[in-house]
Formats: sequence, structure tokens, C-alpha cells
Amino acid sequence: MIVAAGQTRSLRRDALSILRYSIRACDPLHAIRRRVRLKRGKLRADSKSYDLGSFQRILVTGAGKASARMAQALELILGDRITSGILVTKTGHVLPLQSDIELVEGAHPLPDKEGLKGAGRIVKLLSKTDADDLVVLLLSGGGSALLVSPVPGTSLSDKIKLTDALLRCGADIKEINTIRKHISRVKGGRLAQLAQPASVLTLALSDVVGDRLDSIASGPTAPDRTTFSDCMRIIKKYSLKDRIPKSIYSHLERGASGKIKETPKPGDPIFKKVMNVIVGSNRIALEAAEEKAKGLGFNTYVLPRPVAGDTTRAAKRHVRLVKDIALRKGPVRPPACVISGGETTVQIRGGGKGGRNQELALAAAMGIKGMKNVVFLSAGTDGTDGPTDAAGAICDGQTVQRALNKGLDPKAYLVDNDSYHFFGKLGDLIITGPTQTNVMDVHLALIGT
Repeated sequence: MIVAAGQTRSLRRDALSILRYSIRACDPLHAIRRRVRLKRGKLRADSKSYDLGSFQRILVTGAGKASARMAQALELILGDRITSGILVTKTGHVLPLQSDIELVEGAHPLPDKEGLKGAGRIVKLLSKTDADDLVVLLLSGGGSALLVSPVPGTSLSDKIKLTDALLRCGADIKEINTIRKHISRVKGGRLAQLAQPASVLTLALSDVVGDRLDSIASGPTAPDRTTFSDCMRIIKKYSLKDRIPKSIYSHLERGASGKIKETPKPGDPIFKKVMNVIVGSNRIALEAAEEKAKGLGFNTYVLPRPVAGDTTRAAKRHVRLVKDIALRKGPVRPPACVISGGETTVQIRGGGKGGRNQELALAAAMGIKGMKNVVFLSAGTDGTDGPTDAAGAICDGQTVQRALNKGLDPKAYLVDNDSYHFFGKLGDLIITGPTQTNVMDVHLALIGT
């Protein structure tokens, strides 16, 4: 991967080491066991305690890229008390389980038939619950695509076309999930509705800015504050009316006119027996990154707010900060490590291949062109960036020149949204494989002396 000399090579090694450390810190097994404990027959999750002797069955369901690892953690806590369960995880993210929890593999970010079947089986399971059942729902990033259950009158094909249009137009995750909630039988609090009269404990690994429960996997057991009218505003904002299936547009339009019942809202009695607990978030990854960076001798600066919005603009903000620090005008002096996290948005205009982290790294590479002893890294903690096998990419002040020497035009690759092939040809993709966690992205900028 590295074609650099001296301090830059060392900075690259340090950046990758910091990333690995931050990802390990977000292991769902540790996250769940920190927040959930079993003592004398009582399961405690935050402030809620469940007397397991009062339940006939403990059912485990859920969806997400980290759901298999979360299930392993729950097995260590509950053991043979688990009756059965069904989880939908991303293809390739399956892990061995000891209990009768079945894992179904589905596609992400665009849903597929297997995810549809898995969600259907979860719906069937929860529709037969009783008051003496405890349902433990495990949610993590990717759950929105994996837990796919279209409303009557719409199809999986419609949902795929809608998701593709939303991803391409530049809508942020909150906007995407707002629409997802209103075309689903399970999202936006409707899974809690299905599980009545059982008690529901949701353990969520947050992959959304602000850690909002109604946004994680589109909030299947959380009250939904968004409305059909919000959906129509999003469609108008991005001129999506003629780019999404007519069946979905018609459904949303009817909802906005009051002809279809809204998603469950705050105060709805269906949430009286529901407990939602966030067991891990991006903050854990950033704290671990800072700990590791300090241990390597860097002066650290963690951005106070999550990184969100347009990817190119986010890259420019990082580059300005890097340049200030290099000129001894920033919040810390070199050797420095700037740490940030969040989730940016890419508006797809080209026909290339990539993801938000690779695109962020490419835009940053152009901004730090020619700078000495500067390295920038951006990666998804789940090991997947967009529809690629890379978690992200790493670059330095010489990346652009190296590309030009190979006949590669960085600007052209950026315009074509083809960051994957750009960094692939330079050997600068970050490939981790499935990490079994998902707490958004980590961005690192290392500035040497």
C-alpha cells in the first residue's frame, strides 16, 4: 500500500493502527455486556429490570450488520434461557451461534428477497407473542435495508428502486429513513405494535448522527416523530416524484392526505412495555482513537460535532484545519492527530464505484496536495463503504502526484464518483473485511513535525 518515505510512511502506519484500535473498541460483545447484566434471575438493562421467572419465552429478533455478534453477546448472558429467534444480517456477516437463534443473510444497501423472507418470518413470529413473552430486539447499522417489509400495494422491486433513488439524490440518512418508515410494516414503531402484548427490550448499536432511537434501523420499536407530509417534502426537495415507483408515491400521497394511518407517535400506549437501550455509538470509537493516538505521542484534537452533510464540503473543512495546524495556527501543535466521526452524504452524479469514505479521502487528497508529513484516512467501522469491499481509503500529500505519474486524473475520478478504482490503482484502499460492528465512520488526519 505505501509508496512514501520517512515520516509519511510512519504516519500511515500510525493512522491504520489508530483505526484498528478504535474498531476493536466498538465490539458489540463488550458493548452489550457493559450495559446488560443477569443477576439472580433478573436481567438488567440500564434502569429496567426483568424478572425472567415471569416469562414463558425469551424470543430474540433483529437486523443489522452487527446482529450476529450482538447475538453472541446475548448468548453469553442468557445462555439456554433463549427460546428461539430470527435475525437478518448482511451477507457474509454470519457468525456461529450456540442457541436456537437462526441467522438469515440479506443484501445491503439495496434489499433483496432473502431479507424480505427473513423480515416476513420475524413478523410472523412477533404476531404470535403473548403477554408473558420477552422479545429482545438486536439492532445495528444496515437494519433499515435488511429488515424489509413493504406495505401492501408496494413490492420489493419498488423498495429497491426507491432506495436507489434516495441514495443517488444525496438525501441524508434521516431523510431516507423518514420515507422508509412510511412504506414499511415494521419500521417507525410498527414492530413494537406487532409484538404486543409482549415486553420488548431493544438493544441498539447506533450508526446515526445524534444516536436517535427513531433513526437507528428506522426505529422499529421507537415512537416516530416524522410524518407522511415530511415524506412529501423530501420528495419535492430532491425532485423525486418521477424517479420513484408510482405505487410508493401514491401511498405517501394518500398518507399525507390522511387516508392512511400514521406511524405510532410519542405517547402511544403500545410503547408502555418497550425499553430501548443504546449499547454503543461512534463516541466509543472516537474515544478509543484518541487514547491510541495519545499513546503514540500525538497531540489530539477531536472535532466537537459529528461530521455530516456533503462529503466534498466535509473534506474541505478537514483540509483547512490540517493546514492551520501545520502552520501552528490550529487548536493543537504537531505532531497532531485530528479525530472526527459521523456520516457524510455523497450525491451520485457519475457512473463510477465508491463510497462516502473513499470519496472523502479523494477530496482530501486533492486539498493536501504537496504537503509534507500529512496523512488523511477515512473508513467505515463496519468494514464496508458503499457498494464496495473496502472500508475506506488512506492518502497523503503525495497521493495526487503519485496518481498523475500513473496517468490518473484525481479530479476526473472525483467527478465520476469513482474513488474505489482511483485508490485501488494506487494500492491505498483499506480492506478490513466484516468487522461485526457498525458505529458510523472514523476520520483521521495526522500532521507530523
